[in-house]
Amino acid sequence: MKIVEQIKYPIAFEMDLFEQKFLLSMSSKVALLNRITTYIVNRKGKQMRPMFVFLVAKMVSNGEVSERTYRGASVIELIHTATLVHDDVVDDSNRRRGFFSVNALWKNKIAVLIGDYLLSKGLLLSIDNNDFDLLKIISIAVREMSEGELLQIEKARKLDITEAVYYEIIRQKTATLIAACCSLGAASVKPESVHVEAMRKFGELIGMAFQIKDDLFDYSDDQIGKPTGIDIKEQKMTLPLIYVLNQADKKDKKWLINSIKNHNKDKKRVKEVITFVKNNGGLDYAITKMDQFQEEALQILQTYPESNYRNSLELMVNYVIERKK
Repeated sequence: MKIVEQIKYPIAFEMDLFEQKFLLSMSSKVALLNRITTYIVNRKGKQMRPMFVFLVAKMVSNGEVSERTYRGASVIELIHTATLVHDDVVDDSNRRRGFFSVNALWKNKIAVLIGDYLLSKGLLLSIDNNDFDLLKIISIAVREMSEGELLQIEKARKLDITEAVYYEIIRQKTATLIAACCSLGAASVKPESVHVEAMRKFGELIGMAFQIKDDLFDYSDDQIGKPTGIDIKEQKMTLPLIYVLNQADKKDKKWLINSIKNHNKDKKRVKEVITFVKNNGGLDYAITKMDQFQEEALQILQTYPESNYRNSLELMVNYVIERKK
């Protein structure tokens, strides 16, 4: 059994029902909208975010879920999908998960409107059902994701990023949404309980590990759907690079910054930067930090009684670190 299937096994029924509810939550009276949202749903990814919602909900409540849990998972997925559609416009990207992106098929104007539509559908799903606590969790996540992206853009211009700023960027940009999934899962069944904050922290730690793993892919030779060196070409400051920059002497530092600023489209120079980062302990350092986040996340899980749901979440934490793409 594939690891994703193993993780999903204790919530297989909920995930099937969720897919039906999710499609309904996107529906509209406008035929063009329905055509596009059906296209999006049919090209879904692994659906890790709703899986977090259901696994956490069931772990903290001895296997119970409620309608709020389904709505929470739908809200997360609607808003996450909206951000992906908008990201593809911002990045001028024509592909998403191996298929044409919405903006590639229907142009930017329609893609932006679709993103806005999905965002408003998510908000209204919470408001119409008085799930104001769930709405607050997801709204904070959306605000932080926007701040994280803008902070990254601001810092990429100057290349003056410290390790502390890097952690703040990835906490906001990536970890905050996984944290929202987990706290939302807990809040859907045990509102205002200690589980809500514990699971938020758990999700944040996984998100941090997830993003560092993504950074490491930039230095791997595997075919992972992301070309090696793409972060360097885009002047993104990732942990392996930040560590090496902070350790380098004046001459090497100057060469690195000049390479990233002025020669990031030169394949040979990008390769030299990758080799330099590898040879100077950048990857080893990032792996150590990633493992620390993973270990902290697992420690939080250990405070819960053993169950199929906890086991699946442990598998999920390990999958984040060991995945090949």
